[in-house]
Amino acid sequence: MIKFLLMVNKQGQTRLSKYYEQVELGKRAALEADMVRGCLARRKEECSFVEYKDYKLVYRQYAALFIVVGITENENELSIYELVHNFVEVLDKYFSRVMENQIMFNLDKVHIILDEMILNGHIVETNKNRILAPLLALDKMAES
Repeated sequence: MIKFLLMVNKQGQTRLSKYYEQVELGKRAALEADMVRGCLARRKEECSFVEYKDYKLVYRQYAALFIVVGITENENELSIYELVHNFVEVLDKYFSRVMENQIMFNLDKVHIILDEMILNGHIVETNKNRILAPLLALDKMAES
């Protein structure tokens, strides 16, 4: 099960966070800072799967952004690794080359995409066209 998904830049600033279990706000900041620091300190040659407290972390770097996913120990790391790549491909398809600024200024749309892919910590959709359909319908309604 997916516990959370974070998108952070190279400076360690969180640009997107989505939690699928209750974590107190005070603990979130410390948890995020500690996890991100650990992932950013790793070299590119090292494995993208890290054990951290009660979680397994799967992270992937895209240009200046890191996507970190916290999962339970019985979740398949490779499927989550591919989910992260699929998420970035969907963002690229919608935004035509996604950048950090687009994520910051379109958080609502990024959350819609994420909600179409993951529900209550479980992967529910991976088809790019089906993921983008509700968002494209909203855009079409906004235009008219």
